[in-house]
Amino acid sequence: QVQLAESGGGLVQPGGSLRLSCTASGFTFSSAWMNWVRQVPGKGLEWVSRIGGTTYYRDSVKGRFTVYRDNAKNTVYLQMNSLKPENTAIYYCAPVPSGCAIQPPDYDVWSQGSQVSVSS
Repeated sequence: QVQLAESGGGLVQPGGSLRLSCTASGFTFSSAWMNWVRQVPGKGLEWVSRIGGTTYYRDSVKGRFTVYRDNAKNTVYLQMNSLKPENTAIYYCAPVPSGCAIQPPDYDVWSQGSQVSVSS
């Protein structure tokens, strides 16, 4: 059974930082590409970042967000710096087989999500 335990969300002021963690079980984590996806009110689902052999980011978060992983802990992280109000969303992690660069909403499994709220 695939399980994805996510944590690290919260309320932060504009310009602040948060780090999301997603710990996985039930599949071979080290061979999976891990995606971060968010549900934005009024905009729907949008892909944020992916880490596999390398890392990719949507343009709006480049230079501010960093995705990294610790395979020994079966955990992927999303470090979010210089947060903006428009980054407010529910963030999910979603694994895919290596080489499958699929887009939301086509992922088979998701974490439960973490609320990130950026407000003064």
